[in-house]
Amino acid sequence: MKDHNHDPVLRLTPEMRIDRSKWPDPPACPPANPPVASPSVARQRPARPHATLGATLEARANQPIYRRPPPSGGDGGGGGGGGATFHKRIGPEDFNARLQEGRQAVWRNLFFVLVLTCATNMLILAIPIYLFQISDRVLTSRSTDTLVMLTVVIAGAVIFYAVFDAIRRFILMRTAVEVAAQLGAPVLSAAAHASLHGTGREYQTLGDLQQVRQFLVSGTLLAFLDVPFAPLFMLVIFLIHPHLGMIVVCTSIALLVIAMINQKVTERPFAAANLAQAKANQHLDSMARNSQIINALAMIPEAVTMWGRDTAASLIAQVRAQDRNIVSASISRGIRLLTQVAMLGWGAYLAIDGQITGGMVIAASIIAGRALAPIEGSIEGWNAFLLSRAAYGRIAGLLRSSKLQFERLRLPRPEGRLDVERLLYVPGGTKQVVLNGISFSLNPGETLAVIGNSGAGKTTLGKMLVGSILPTSGNVRLDLMDLRNWDPRQLGENLGYLPQDVQLFPGSIKDNIARMRQDATDEQVHQAAALADVHEMIAQLPQGYETVVAADGSPLSGGQKQRIALARAFFGSPRLVVLDEPNSNLDTAGDKALARAIEHARKNRITVVVITQKPALLSAVDKIMVLANGAVALFGTRDRVLEQIGGQRPAGGTGGVPAAPVSPPPNGPANGPATGPANGKPQPPSSQAPPMPDPPGPGGTGHD
Repeated sequence: MKDHNHDPVLRLTPEMRIDRSKWPDPPACPPANPPVASPSVARQRPARPHATLGATLEARANQPIYRRPPPSGGDGGGGGGGGATFHKRIGPEDFNARLQEGRQAVWRNLFFVLVLTCATNMLILAIPIYLFQISDRVLTSRSTDTLVMLTVVIAGAVIFYAVFDAIRRFILMRTAVEVAAQLGAPVLSAAAHASLHGTGREYQTLGDLQQVRQFLVSGTLLAFLDVPFAPLFMLVIFLIHPHLGMIVVCTSIALLVIAMINQKVTERPFAAANLAQAKANQHLDSMARNSQIINALAMIPEAVTMWGRDTAASLIAQVRAQDRNIVSASISRGIRLLTQVAMLGWGAYLAIDGQITGGMVIAASIIAGRALAPIEGSIEGWNAFLLSRAAYGRIAGLLRSSKLQFERLRLPRPEGRLDVERLLYVPGGTKQVVLNGISFSLNPGETLAVIGNSGAGKTTLGKMLVGSILPTSGNVRLDLMDLRNWDPRQLGENLGYLPQDVQLFPGSIKDNIARMRQDATDEQVHQAAALADVHEMIAQLPQGYETVVAADGSPLSGGQKQRIALARAFFGSPRLVVLDEPNSNLDTAGDKALARAIEHARKNRITVVVITQKPALLSAVDKIMVLANGAVALFGTRDRVLEQIGGQRPAGGTGGVPAAPVSPPPNGPANGPATGPANGKPQPPSSQAPPMPDPPGPGGTGHD
């Protein structure tokens, strides 16, 4: 073998040769049938000069191909290894623009539906014309040829009417599907963004989208579309005789007045019914989430009472509104039937008087029924229209109030440096300060334990560190960049989060660890499980990684769910992991596995923040921060903070943290003194450092 500067990784044979001379210049499209390599070699695609990803291999026949040097410019990928280049920015995501696109699609399709509606309303006149011609021409002339020709023409008109009516229904059905397809993702994304500052009810807007979709395919919309053509039928009746036309016009005005009165008298009851039903659905969702507690504590009667109270209020309001709607519909139907009687009776009088014929009377009666039918249908479907209009209003309000989701520059993969600067958090609608002036920094690979009494703000701080809630003021920076300025997808790939309330998604354990990503590889899933030290536990399950988990986490126990969620937090080798009470459901073996997971994270230079009340994890961290009433009471190296806490605690006092010395971390004790919250300067273990506060009473903050 010839000597080379590098080890060959692939040797080409003559049939594997790729002739670049037959390829066009880079700006041009590739030929229809480019030279194809041997089936034993992966398909090669032509690449532009200086390409870094997907570049074509170049070599001579029977000569080795050497490894390319790594591309310059840094790593631009996200979690899980990342890519080699920065991606191409495609501009901001404007939810309001997506709403306008959806509206334009609806109006564009409705234009064609209106054209077809005009055609169907013209063709429906064939029936009364047919009756008129038979009565006044065929029966008097006794002409079979005339009868055959009329029948053929009218039959063709009826067939065209049926075809056009089916086409417009097809268009409306596809319009509803297009609305759901175009607005579904923006509504869900906008609801997810709005939930950061809301109550989570924004997700119910997806139900509003379903309501709008159902209205688009309902008969009520068709009735509304037929109403504008009612004057056409009235004009035809006027041409038959003005008296008959006036009867129809007066009836139409009466029906419109009834419709307006019906709207006024049913609007408020229907709104109250919808509001009460929404509250009842919230109670139902709460019962579904807390079914085990309800059964264990025998709270079924109370839960049913809570749900029944709002359901009863909704039913009462619905009955009140429907009663008024039924009365209006009955009056309008009675008026329409009386109109038919008036048309036939007065038409017969006019026929006796010789002003019109009998065929004209029958034709006018049929046309009058066609003119008044859409008005009556609109009155009956008025409730559905109100519900759909309100649903669309909520959808439009959500999308219009959402800020422009600008795509951020995809930065190189972070190292894991965390800087928290003067965090202040006051929940919306309150004046209660949950976090007040929180500031600290962590270097890549450091581990921090956040301790403190209940209500000190630990969980709120953890949520801010991963961006699930936004601070009132201050900044959380990852590698000097504020979390709000990271590309959301890239930030999520580089963050790991284990909340207090562990929730798994319906699916396999493998899917849950992989964060439900379809592009996740088995190697990444196993790596996350090994990093979280849960592979051995998963191996004990009957189906291993393919074990299917229900929405409530069954058949896993609470500790197993927590450990699976821990593996999910470590998926993709994130650079910052926040663990909120990660050992609340773990046994002794689970605590040891969690400590090993934190040690694995340290070796992989993953920055870890652990929020805990248990002293078992303190031996695995480098630094400790003590929160008290939303402020930093102590912050520094583990040994110094524990020493200060131990020196401040009176005999027999409680603080939630042991005063006994704890073994140093595996990489040796971290250097640095414990500091207070005010100026960050070292403080001696004296009375100047605030002691651990007592648990809050009934007037506590309520934010852990």
